[in-house]
Amino acid sequence: MILKPQDVLFILKLAALEGKPWTQVQIASELGFSQGEVSSGIRRALASRLLVKSQGLVRPARQPLLEFLLHGLPFVFAPDHGALTRGMPTAEAAPVFSGLLVPTDQPPPVWPDPEGTVRGEAFSPLYRSAPHAARKDARLYDLLALVDGLRGGRARVRSFASQELRKRLGGP
Repeated sequence: MILKPQDVLFILKLAALEGKPWTQVQIASELGFSQGEVSSGIRRALASRLLVKSQGLVRPARQPLLEFLLHGLPFVFAPDHGALTRGMPTAEAAPVFSGLLVPTDQPPPVWPDPEGTVRGEAFSPLYRSAPHAARKDARLYDLLALVDGLRGGRARVRSFASQELRKRLGGP
C-alpha cells in the first residue's frame, strides 16, 4: 500500500488530538474527508507503521512519524509554488513561526483559499482540505505549517520546524 498525502493529514490530526478519544465520523467531518477516506487512511498508515494499534485504539507511532516527516516527506510530497493569490498563511508565514524569523521582502507562502486573508505566493497544501481542517483546529494548523516549513522552507525555517516537531511529537 502506498501512503497518500491525505493519510499524513489524518495522522497529524490524531497527533494534534494528543490522545483524546475520536471517532471516524468526527475525523472525517473535521478533515473534510469521507468516512471511506478515513478507513482507507487507517489501513495505509498502519501498513506503513506510522500508526499503531494497541488495546483497540489507533494512535500515531510518534518516533517513526517524526523520522518520516523530517527525512521522507519533503521528498515524497514536495510542494508546488505558484502565482500571487489570496490564501491562508503557511510555513514561515504561519502564526507558529511568529516573531522567530527576520521578515523578508518576499511574498509569504499561502495555501490558496477563497476564505484566506493574506496575499502571498501560492504554496500547495499537503492535501486539498488542509486549510479547512486547519481553521477548525489550531494544533493541527501548527503541525501542518511546521510540516510545510520542512517541505519548502529555507534552511533556518527547516531547522526551526524540525526542532519544534521534535518537541511536539516527543522525539529526541
